[in-house]
Amino acid sequence: MPTINPTVQKLATYPAEALMAKKQALLAAGKEVYDFSVGDPIEPTAEGIRQAFMAGLPSISQYPSIVGEPAFRQACGDWLKRRFDVSLDVDAELIPSTGSKEAIFHLPLTFLDPHGSRRRVLYGVPAYPLYERGARFAGGEPWPVELRPEKHYRLEPWDLPAEKIAETAICWINYPHNPTAATADLAYLGRLVAFCHQHDILLCSDECYADIYFEEPKPPSVLQVTREGVLAFHSLSKRSGMTGYRSGFVAGDAALIALLKKTRPNFGVATTRMVQAAASWAWRDEAHLEQRLALFRAKRDVMLRFCAERGIEHTPCTSTLYLWVRVPGDGDAVAYAERLAEKGIIVSPAPFHGVDQPYFRLALVPSVEDCERAMLLWGELEDEGA
Repeated sequence: MPTINPTVQKLATYPAEALMAKKQALLAAGKEVYDFSVGDPIEPTAEGIRQAFMAGLPSISQYPSIVGEPAFRQACGDWLKRRFDVSLDVDAELIPSTGSKEAIFHLPLTFLDPHGSRRRVLYGVPAYPLYERGARFAGGEPWPVELRPEKHYRLEPWDLPAEKIAETAICWINYPHNPTAATADLAYLGRLVAFCHQHDILLCSDECYADIYFEEPKPPSVLQVTREGVLAFHSLSKRSGMTGYRSGFVAGDAALIALLKKTRPNFGVATTRMVQAAASWAWRDEAHLEQRLALFRAKRDVMLRFCAERGIEHTPCTSTLYLWVRVPGDGDAVAYAERLAEKGIIVSPAPFHGVDQPYFRLALVPSVEDCERAMLLWGELEDEGA
């Protein structure tokens, strides 16, 4: 038996894999499935993106540059300027990534000393699992802090023990928030930046849902506060239906980006040229985004109507692909998810996101028609339990 990294031995099954196994079991049993579990949109990727991909296919396949094609970096910079009114030096303050997942996972390998006195990686839960797992594999100490609805699911490190803050190297935030759809404003981001600067903590902002919003004001970026000591992570996966293309970027402090440029070639994570061509088109086009938002809004509204009719509580859903729903009667989230699965409805219970709370997440993935059908089945479940 080969030697195994002890981190691997300690890992629970990755939540998305567990949910996929549940889906496959239901399908094998001949069940009609309505999959609200994983945020992987089913709408066709825009024709312009696909055409740009094919046009960008080189006749000779060679290694792509780690720093990306100039046209790609400029498209990202132009979008940041349009969207947030932030002007970057795209040669010094931006680097492409293959989506945001690998960039988030690898980040601590650059900015965490596994043998130092500051090994904590702070993040709020419920959360995307990569903040924890990236910290563990880099030899850091994950520091999950439970986020509460009464505080609008905002991470407030100024209320945490000073001795633990002194041991913290990295702080992750994610607004709009997966899974609760909570948002943050510039005043909060400004206070968080000041706190992290004061304590010499690297602030990393996962902003992958910044363009998935249904109401004004638009979600802000930490880059609107400063670029000093911060990194923002962006992706086209949800914004443009490019989950399979794997394209994103990291932007922020030039000194931090320079360090990423030094370490990232070791991971072999350069973005292919045809993906960069497709991504450049996507970052420059807003029409396809508006069409996607209209579809997501229609799905959300189906679910909101059902919850209102049935008196089912949920957090406000003004952004992201997710509805964070309170289990009726504050019951067990995993048990309730199993009951929904019996109806063919797959959801992601709160423990899959790192907290034991009476909530579960619904991803706005099935079609509008399937959302309506699933709500009818959910209603049957509620009637059975009445």
